[in-house]
Amino acid sequence: MTKTYNFWITGCQMNYADARRVATELEKLGYRATPRAEEADVVVLQTCTVRQQSEDKAYGKLQNLAHLKQQRPNMTIAVMGCVVGVRGNQALEQRFPFVDVFMEPSTDGLPLVSHLTQEDVYAYETAVTTHRHALQDEEVILPAHQQGTLISAPVAVVYGCSHACTFCIIPQKRGKERSRPVGEIAAEVRSLVAQGVKEVVLLGQIVDRYGYDVGDGPDLADLLRVINDIEGLQRIRFLTSHPNYMTDKILYAVRDLPKVMPQIEVPIQAGDNEVLENMKRGYTREQYRDLVHHIRDIMPDAAIHTDIIVGFPGETEAQFMRTYDILDELQLDKIHLARYSPRPGTVSARRMVDDVPDAEKRRRFHLIEALNERISQRKMQRWLGETVEVLVEEQHKGRWQGRTPHNKLVFFDDPRNLRGELVQVKINHTGPWSMSGTAVDRPAPPPEPETAAIPLALL
Repeated sequence: MTKTYNFWITGCQMNYADARRVATELEKLGYRATPRAEEADVVVLQTCTVRQQSEDKAYGKLQNLAHLKQQRPNMTIAVMGCVVGVRGNQALEQRFPFVDVFMEPSTDGLPLVSHLTQEDVYAYETAVTTHRHALQDEEVILPAHQQGTLISAPVAVVYGCSHACTFCIIPQKRGKERSRPVGEIAAEVRSLVAQGVKEVVLLGQIVDRYGYDVGDGPDLADLLRVINDIEGLQRIRFLTSHPNYMTDKILYAVRDLPKVMPQIEVPIQAGDNEVLENMKRGYTREQYRDLVHHIRDIMPDAAIHTDIIVGFPGETEAQFMRTYDILDELQLDKIHLARYSPRPGTVSARRMVDDVPDAEKRRRFHLIEALNERISQRKMQRWLGETVEVLVEEQHKGRWQGRTPHNKLVFFDDPRNLRGELVQVKINHTGPWSMSGTAVDRPAPPPEPETAAIPLALL
């Protein structure tokens, strides 16, 4: 009888990359994916603690699984990701005693497999040995249900973080910064491409610090050049960057390498210098403004995305408005928004008072949200009537959807199977968050058969 597993995933793309790796290892032991936790022999929760809402969601899911475990005591429940963290969590184990395995972020599958049968442990050890060779031989590293269907895949290149912004829990949960070897990353990308992946997203908490922990080693620009040369790969993206490490070498690599998309994720977090200093970001609003102009000097057409936290401790109305004003001035392509929530153990939680009321955080959130929509609406209109290249990812409600090089979402109708194809689409409608159009190479409908005129005398 086939053994099955089920994954529940929340949080960042790094979590999806981690989950994909563990799912692949389970499949090497003969497990197959099922969409229903109620039917699974193994249920794995991939969790996030960056915001309280994400953490609460994980705890709610665990409470639901407690009832399932009572009904099926032989099933295995595993929790991985930032709720567990690199140091483990004894309180978590006491709170959820029915959980069989707790795994650190970016771990391999050994802690999970060791709780399965001895036969599985032996098979796992054999599979790990095979997997090391597979990375060189470009063999399977995708779960069966994703092979041939996953068009864009996240690939971790830097684990952890050593920057330690005062609001961020990642250094505690994912550990210090560790860059993966170039050859290991390239081997993973080649394997993904061999299984149908067309685009990879290179991930790091501060991705432009790739290689900083390796003396005289390759940097992100060097890595981009290696990945750009992989045959069959069509697109490369990377996130998330930090303003202090966005070098000209990286920017010129983005400009000059044909597979690297003209999209830069570089958070400002706040537009007031005192707030930035309290966040321990290491730059000023003026320096961030200069960076944005510099990016546009090198790549005038680049799409620039940013992150904003509203309601950081001590943020006054005037300080918030300085954030609003610089966003209005710079007209960035996308703003990822979050309301500040104190994370236990961070500097801001220990030493600062969360003194901005929740209602005020929400008001500020919605003001920037509305600004973001207006900016995006105007920027999207430039594509109206233009023909754009779309990497087709999947169908949504009967329509094909994909993304442009600038990461704009596009919908279009077409009877052909275009998954994974690069399609030229002429845009005939734009909104703030997506566009729609028609594939310009779509076959014309067959002509209507000509109907001979019927003499009036016969009518």
